Amino acid sequence: MNTKVIFGSLLTGLGIIGLLYAGFVFTQHGMNEGRILFTTLIIGLMFFSAGIGIVKSGSEKV
Repeated sequence: MNTKVIFGSLLTGLGIIGLLYAGFVFTQHGMNEGRILFTTLIIGLMFFSAGIGIVKSGSEKV
């Protein structure tokens, strides 16, 4: 398996975990934990989009 695809999948997985955690914090604490919520949300979105981009560019070989 291509290294780019493995790394992209790892980043995508971490991004999904970060987004799920941000959703959990939002549902449990609301906006009281705003700093944690927004930090986790931003990092999760960055990891998720970077992972998707790497997987797309790494799997172009046919």
